[in-house]
Amino acid sequence: MEALSPSDACSYARPDLCAIKHIDLELAVNFSKSVISGLAHLKVQKKQDDVDTLVLDSNDLKIKQVTDQATGQELVFKQGERVKPFGSKLEVVLPSSSGSELTVSISYETSPSCSALQWLRPEQTAGKRQPYLFSQCQAIHARSLYPCQDSPAVKFTYTAKVSAPREITILMSAVRVGVVPCDGDVSQQIHQFEQKVPIPSYLMAIVGGDIESRDIGPRSKVWSEKELVDKAAYEFAETEQMLQTAEELLGKYEWGQYDLLVLPPSFPFGGMENPCLTFVTPTLLAGDRSLADVVAHEISHSWTGNLVTNSAQQDFWLNEGHTVFVERKITSRMHGGEPLRHFLANEGWKELQEIINTLNKSGEAAYTKLIPDLRGVDPDDAFSPVPYEKGFALLFYLETLLGGPAIFEAFLKAYIAHFKFQSISAQQWKDFLFSYFSSQADQSKLQAVDWETWFYAEGMPPFSPRYDTSLAVPCEQLSSRWQAASDADLSSFASSDLKDFSSLQIREFLALMLQAEAPLSVAKLERMESVYHLNEVRNSEIRFKWLRLCLKGQWQAAVPRALEFVTEQGRMKFVRPIYRDLYQWEEARQAAIDNFLTHRAEMHNTTAKEVAKDLHLSH
Repeated sequence: MEALSPSDACSYARPDLCAIKHIDLELAVNFSKSVISGLAHLKVQKKQDDVDTLVLDSNDLKIKQVTDQATGQELVFKQGERVKPFGSKLEVVLPSSSGSELTVSISYETSPSCSALQWLRPEQTAGKRQPYLFSQCQAIHARSLYPCQDSPAVKFTYTAKVSAPREITILMSAVRVGVVPCDGDVSQQIHQFEQKVPIPSYLMAIVGGDIESRDIGPRSKVWSEKELVDKAAYEFAETEQMLQTAEELLGKYEWGQYDLLVLPPSFPFGGMENPCLTFVTPTLLAGDRSLADVVAHEISHSWTGNLVTNSAQQDFWLNEGHTVFVERKITSRMHGGEPLRHFLANEGWKELQEIINTLNKSGEAAYTKLIPDLRGVDPDDAFSPVPYEKGFALLFYLETLLGGPAIFEAFLKAYIAHFKFQSISAQQWKDFLFSYFSSQADQSKLQAVDWETWFYAEGMPPFSPRYDTSLAVPCEQLSSRWQAASDADLSSFASSDLKDFSSLQIREFLALMLQAEAPLSVAKLERMESVYHLNEVRNSEIRFKWLRLCLKGQWQAAVPRALEFVTEQGRMKFVRPIYRDLYQWEEARQAAIDNFLTHRAEMHNTTAKEVAKDLHLSH
C-alpha cells in the first residue's frame, strides 16, 4: 500500500506541497449507465518552488486524460493500486514551466459502483416517475465522485455546470445560478452553480430527481418529490427562526441560501450539512415538528463544521461536539429554556453510555476515545454518537467550569470569528481556549482539567453531570410504575398517563424502560400498546425506541413491525440497533438475516456494509 499523507491518516493527498484552491466542474449525469462524467478543472497552488507533482485522492475513477488548462499540454499521470477504503493515489506531473499557480484539467468518469452516489430506479422513489440520484461524500467518499484532495484540511471554492435530462432537477451544495438549454440536445439542460465560500471535499454534494420546492423563509426553500413537499414545508416552517437564533449565538450566516432537501428513505443519516442545501431524512416528517431539532443541528453546522472544520478525521468531535452544543442552545432558546437543554443533554448522556457499552462488547473500545487513532481505519467504521455526545459533554463541562452559558457563548462567537474559513486541530482549539480565558483564575481552572483523559481515554468522560431533571421526573415516575407492577394487575395504566407528556418525554419514558436491566414481559408490552397505541405513532424516534423495547421483551408480534421499519427507511441510527437486537434474539436472527439479504441492494452502500458486520456476515 502506498503511503498515506503525514498530516491525514485517511488521505494520500499532499496539500503541504501543492493544494487545491478552486474547482470548476463540467459534468454530465447519465442515469442509464449510473455514471457521472466530465471535466474537473483544479486550480492549484504550489507551496514550494521545486514541487513537480500534484498528489490527489481517487477511488474507482476512470481517469481519461490530464492537461494543463492554460496550454493544452497533456500531463503525465499515475494512478496507484486501489486499496479499500482509501482508493488510489493519483499523481500528476506538473509542467516544468508552470508558476506557483496553475489549473490542471482532468477528464474522468465515475464507476457505476461509486461509493459516494446512490442511483435509484423510478420505482424506488415516492412518485415512481423518474430515476433519482444523491451523493453522500462524508467521510472519505468524495474521491469516488471527483479527483480531489479528500482531506478536511483542504478547503476550496467551486463552480459547476451539470447537464441532465430535462425531466430532472439538479441541485448542489452551492447557490443556484441558473438553467440553460444544452446546445445540440433538446433533451438535456445545463444547471449552473457557484460556491463562493471555501469548503472541504466532503461537503461537495449533488442530487438529481423529479423534485420541486416550496418557500419556507426569505432565504430558504424546502425541496422534495411532490408527494412530500407540502408535508416538509409544514414540518420545517421554523427554519428561519432557527437561522436567526444561530446568528445571535455565532455571528452572520455566510452562505447566502439555506435550503433543505428531503431525500428518499434510503439516505443513511438524519441529516447532512451540505452548504446551501442540507440533506434530511424523511423520518423527520412526524407531522407535528417534533423532530425538527435535527434541522437545528444541521443549521449549526453552517458555523461549526462548515465555517470552522476539523483538519483531520480523528478530530471529528470538533465538528460534531460543537454542533450538538449549539443545536441544544437553539432548541432550548426557541422552545423550553434551560430545563429543555438539560433534558436533551441528559438524554444524550444516556445515549453515550449505551453506545460505549455496545462498543466495549463488540471489541471496539478504541472508538470510545474522543480523539481515536484512525491510522489505517475507514472513518465510517469508527462512526458513532461518541464524538457528538462526548464532545458535547466536554463543552458543557467547560461552560460550567468557566462561568456559565453567557460567558461561554461569548467564547463560542469569538472562536468562530477567529477560525472561520479554516480547518483546525484539537490542539489549535485548545490553544485558543487557553488564550481566550486568560485570567489567572480561569487559567488555574483550565490547567486542572484532565485533558489527557478527556481526549485519549476510552469509556465515559471524567465528569459527573448535574443536569436539571425536572422534565424527566414524570418519565421516571411512570417508568417506575411499570417496572414495579405485576403482570396480574395492570389495570391502573391508562391513556391519560401520557396526556401531559411531550413527544420528547414519551421518548425518554421508553428510553428509561429500555435501560432497565429486566425486559418487560409480553403481558406488559401488550397492555402498554392497548392503552398508549404506540404502534400507531408516526414519530420515528418514539417508534424506534418502542420497537427496541418490544424486541428486548421478545414479543413475537413485534418482529414483522421491526423488519418493516428497517426496510422502509435506511437511517443507520435506527437500522443498525434494530438489526443488532434481532440478531441477539435467536428466534428472530434468521428472519433478520433473510430480510437484510433480500433488501440489501436497495440500501445505501454505507448502511449495507455496516449492517452486514452487525449480522456477522462480514468482518
